[in-house]
Order: sequence, then structure tokens, then C-alpha cells
Amino acid sequence: MAGAVLVRRMVVVVAIAALVAPGEVAAQLTPTYYDGSCPSLQSIVRSAMAAAVQQEPRMGASILRLFFHDCFVNGCDASVLLDDSSTITGEKNAGPNANSLRGFEVIDSIKSQVEAACPGTVSCADILAVAARDGVNLLGGPTWAVQLGRRDTRTASQSAANSNLPSPSSSAAALVSAFASKGLDSRDMVALSGAHTIGAARCATFRARVYNDTNISPGFAVRRRQVCPASGGDGNLAPLDALSSVRFDNGYFRNLMGRFGLLHSDQELFNGGPVDSIAQQYAANGAAFSRDFVTAVVKMGNISPLTGSSGEVRSNCRKPN
Repeated sequence: MAGAVLVRRMVVVVAIAALVAPGEVAAQLTPTYYDGSCPSLQSIVRSAMAAAVQQEPRMGASILRLFFHDCFVNGCDASVLLDDSSTITGEKNAGPNANSLRGFEVIDSIKSQVEAACPGTVSCADILAVAARDGVNLLGGPTWAVQLGRRDTRTASQSAANSNLPSPSSSAAALVSAFASKGLDSRDMVALSGAHTIGAARCATFRARVYNDTNISPGFAVRRRQVCPASGGDGNLAPLDALSSVRFDNGYFRNLMGRFGLLHSDQELFNGGPVDSIAQQYAANGAAFSRDFVTAVVKMGNISPLTGSSGEVRSNCRKPN
């Protein structure tokens, strides 16, 4: 009798496993996802990003920002790459993105090369994740094994982009809350903010900081006002890291120690608030920053991916199939 009960229990367990396992497997990203179906993926993306960054070093930062703005809006599903259409109001013209996000043509070019090598195989979401990693590494930053197996969404949400993406005027508390809502803790938030060690910001995003904030180096404010008049010149650029804007290092955090944060939200990471100690650690220890950045960016890449039979693999990153 006991043996019969045990057998029945085993049958039930196996039946449950059969029901659960496919979904669990489908939801699991892995660095080896394309090893058999598109073995040239990594080399294609690397070569294309190397050419793009050589032509314009800032492009490494732009592609990383695209990845962040994708993942923070309904997960890492390439929604940010969709153009507006008769049926889609895309995210490109949302407040945080309009006249600001760039690098779409680089992703288009990579996608074309990948399609030529492995038709209908690699998602735009995964291409963006790999390209972001390579952009960081090509500018002197760390590298990591990118988790792969995402699929592309068929829709976008401009309203979610407007509400989910942190603002340059955000407080430390608002930043902690925004990242926590995506499953990222305070250390992840500070480490990911360190992406501002590369790239540039538009005058419109730092004007209030250099004219109104008091927790700013006076000389730094004067210099930045020279490129950002009190009115007009919204598109004028300044480096996010005054020390080394085309090298991925911990200069961003050393800037904060001197009150040289370009955005209000930057200086909030070292302004007598809850994350000061983390920013101080990264300013003193570049290796700790690189290590935690990798941990955080991999976690960010795992935000609500579409997997299995969800979504699709777009043939053109700008529109659904």
C-alpha cells in the first residue's frame, strides 16, 4: 500500500513538473542562447560597435542609454526602438526621449548584418543588450556575459515612458523608489547612475541645476552657464563627467565629491542623503564601481523580458513584423 501511495505521489509530482517546467525554462535567459543558431552574433555586434565608437566615442553612452530606457518601460523588449505608426504611439517622442535618445541607426545597421548572417533568429532586444555591453567595454569599462533569449514586443507605451523613466530633477528618494519599482536596490541605482561617467547632456536637462542649485561648485556653474544660456540653446551639450566623458571609469563619482554633478539628480547621490556612502565608496574604489555596475546592469537586463512564444523576433527593429 505504501508503495502504491509513493508511486501515485511521484506521478503527481512529475505531472506538475511537466506543467511548470516549460514556462520556467522559457523565462530563463542564458548567455549561450544563440551559440547554435547564430554563433557569429557576438563578433558582428562587437565589430559594428567598435566602428561606431571609433567614429564617435559618445555613441557608446548613447547605446547604453537606449538599453536603460528600453528596460525601464515595460521591460527589456525593444519597445523603445519602435517608430510611431497608424497603430502605435511609440516611446521615441515621450518627454524623457524626444530630441534626446540617439543611436537608432547603429542598431538598425547591426540588425541588418545579423539578419544577413542568421535570418529571423536574433531579437532586437538582445542586439541592444549586447551592443550596450560592447559600448561600455570599448570605452574602457568592464565586460560581462550578456543574458540572452529576449523576444521583441509588438507594442509600445509613450505614457509608461513618461511615467517610469527618472527625471534629471529627481531627488535621491525618488530615484531609490523608481529603481526599487523595477527590482533594483539602492546600490544598483547608484552603480547604474555611474553610467553618466560617459556621454553628454542637453542644456535643457541641466539649466535649472547650474542657475538655481546651491550644492554646486560656483566655478563649475559659471563654466556650464557659458554653454547653457538662461533661455535658448536647449540642445547645447556638456559632458556628464567633466573629468573623462569618453572613458568608462569612476570619474563621475569623484566629480560628485567636488559638487561637479551636472544634473540635479547626479548630485543627489552625494548630498547628505541615503546613498552618500555608496557614492563615496565608488569615488575611492573604481574596481568596486565596475563590479557593482556589472551586477546591476545584468539585473536591469532581466526586467520583465518576453520569452518563449511571447512577442516576436522583428525583422526590422522599427516596426512589428
